[in-house]
Amino acid sequence: MVGAPGGRDLSESIALLGRIRRELGHAVVGQEEVVDQVLSCLVASGHVLLEGPPGLGKTLMVLALAQSFGGRFSRVQFTPDLMPADVTGHAVLDPTTGEFRIRKGPAFTNLLLADEINRAPAKTQAALLEVMQEMQVSIEGQALPLEGPYMVLATQNPLEHEGTYPLPEAQLDRFLMKVLIEHAKEKDEELAVVRKVTTDRSAERLDVSSVDEVASAKEILDLQAAAASLTVDERNLDYAVRIVRRTRRWPGIRVGAGPRGGIALVRVARARALLESRDYVTPDDIKGSALPVLRHRILLAPELEIEGRSPDDLLASLIDDVQAPRT
Repeated sequence: MVGAPGGRDLSESIALLGRIRRELGHAVVGQEEVVDQVLSCLVASGHVLLEGPPGLGKTLMVLALAQSFGGRFSRVQFTPDLMPADVTGHAVLDPTTGEFRIRKGPAFTNLLLADEINRAPAKTQAALLEVMQEMQVSIEGQALPLEGPYMVLATQNPLEHEGTYPLPEAQLDRFLMKVLIEHAKEKDEELAVVRKVTTDRSAERLDVSSVDEVASAKEILDLQAAAASLTVDERNLDYAVRIVRRTRRWPGIRVGAGPRGGIALVRVARARALLESRDYVTPDDIKGSALPVLRHRILLAPELEIEGRSPDDLLASLIDDVQAPRT
């Protein structure tokens, strides 16, 4: 069996990931694909943008994920009057000593939920750029490192546009994946959600008591190292690059994905392979990761936006047009 970094056998990493996946299922009913995509993003050491209507368990999912490995969790409600220092922290004058001391903000955690991120102005959104890219916060010229594992999970509501600020391209590009959360397609799945939330409860509170701590922060870092060590065949690397390059000349796409899109595609494909209990990446891992990795990295032509076309519509056709390597 292939060994993983940190002294952990790869089979142990796969088993641990399976336990975390099962624990999340105890709190989050349905949404298996969304859970897998968020887990893939964590294992790939990335950040995720969650888009969907309110009330679909986004906060519950983050709480359950933190509970599963004993991680620290912070939630920031983004509003128009939120300041960058409200996220990162600031220096305050200690009257007893006459010296400035650092008061750390909610960004100093393991999982940061940036709720409705597009309700804050660009200067506040930009406070997360250094956090997401460098894993550090600069306050008064002092660079303060963040402890891993670290992941920003930002949410936005696709239905409301009044009082919102679009995320700049530089901000969007920092997110490894954009995951869409939708209402349950099957009645039985929605029935299970209603049953779980209303049984023996008088109020709708977020309950993660059914989630056991089955990992540690160090073991999550080991999982990330294990995923990064998985084999990616040269043909699959070429496949990922061909998909990304095709976005730059596909009809209807005004701006295609940059090189960071190809890097993200390979990182997520590795995590997806580990989630599927494999120590190698297949073309299906690349193809299955393409939509959440690329949908926020392209811009459509204005006429297609007017027609109501979505990035997924064009990407689906594009991906089908790019020939996958034969196994």
